[in-house]
Amino acid sequence: MAELSSFTIDGLKCMAREGTSIIDAARQNDRYIPTLCNLEGVPPKGACRVCSVRVNGKLMTACTTKISPGMDIENDTPELNDMRKAIIEMLFVEGNHFCPSCEKSGECELQALAYRYQMTVPRYPYFFPKRPIDASHPRIVKDHNRCILCKRCVRAVKDEKGRSIFAFLDRGFETRIYVDPDLAGQLTEERARKAVEVCPVGAIMPRGEGFKTPIGQRSYDRKPIGSGA
Repeated sequence: MAELSSFTIDGLKCMAREGTSIIDAARQNDRYIPTLCNLEGVPPKGACRVCSVRVNGKLMTACTTKISPGMDIENDTPELNDMRKAIIEMLFVEGNHFCPSCEKSGECELQALAYRYQMTVPRYPYFFPKRPIDASHPRIVKDHNRCILCKRCVRAVKDEKGRSIFAFLDRGFETRIYVDPDLAGQLTEERARKAVEVCPVGAIMPRGEGFKTPIGQRSYDRKPIGSGA
């Protein structure tokens, strides 16, 4: 069994087992580090960079960096929070996020982080891309306008052989999530539900249902993201 290591987060002395990721170690010590791509139990990718922290002065992603003895971690600083806010703003302008009409409003992690970091008018110009809504699958609807390419669905939803049912199609600005045609039949009701649950935004939604939880009673309507730490 790995030994316990002592480290600090924003000056607070913490303990965690060596080899634990910084983001998990912070969670175990009731310290909140924001993320959009990380998911407990799923190998990290460091795709969104929202969890970036300074470790002994060096900028690193908290989801892919392991705890070691003597780490001095900076997490809640004006510099890091402004960087996170800038990333969130970029995600908003790169897609078409119409929060008031989105059924994921109040459950959306991107929206919740925008509130947390007090995003108002983004510092970047809007792209307003033309992206289709794909309703071709019998169990899910994919709204590419909302997708932030976090890869959660790719990493978390697999068949019995461990193959990813979701994948990236095309490159650059045209990149989008699609269901592998050879594995489409493996997207059972259970896996479709999991894809909806792991998506941090409203890019993957179930067919035939919507707005099941009334506005005002949703997760981030009741308490802001990160308030449990």
